[in-house]
Amino acid sequence: MILHPVKEEPSAAGRGDREESIPRKSIYRLSIYHRCLQRLRENGVETVSSEALARAAGVKPPQLRKDLAYFGQFGTRGLGYNVIQLAGILNDVLGTNRLQPVILVGVGNLGTALLRYGGFNKEGFEIIAAFDADVDRPRPGLPPVPLKPITELARFIHDHQVKMAILAVPAAAAQQVVNDLVAAGLQAILNFSPTILDTPEHVVVSNVDLAVELENLSYFIR
Repeated sequence: MILHPVKEEPSAAGRGDREESIPRKSIYRLSIYHRCLQRLRENGVETVSSEALARAAGVKPPQLRKDLAYFGQFGTRGLGYNVIQLAGILNDVLGTNRLQPVILVGVGNLGTALLRYGGFNKEGFEIIAAFDADVDRPRPGLPPVPLKPITELARFIHDHQVKMAILAVPAAAAQQVVNDLVAAGLQAILNFSPTILDTPEHVVVSNVDLAVELENLSYFIR
């Protein structure tokens, strides 16, 4: 057998304990490995060595093997990884083997652009509703996603068991919105608001500050 999948799915408590010892950067790199495996599969590649997969992902082979070792023993020496099987296992680990429901909060220019982005579904995420303080403002070309007042946020999260949100509200409103999201049961937030959020330890936040990223890039073009 080329690939040895994880033998059993841990309980929620067991998974939480295990995840505390896994570096967040390793989780991030799993998504990169999965993307590379998808491209290999689309090109008809059946097996790939750790060296080739690491090169495609922009990491060193020992780092790749260390990241995967957090979740099991994969591959066979001299043969490499079975592309389809490893991609499937990473799907399970990342929770993208089914569409994950996501809500978007803040439907301004950036929020509207995110709604128009067609890549979320391809990667296993579905924006099932968007929320804004002003639902009556004209938004030409808005995709057919339900647009709801922010006052309905908590009930919608509870009724649809949503665990993940994209935040694109102004900085001044971000913390209060996050407080409401956390109180309603949200566990993960992709934050496009240009501010640092105060959240409980069990809530995972990924910050995307476009201005900071551009400022960082400007250093390298002097």
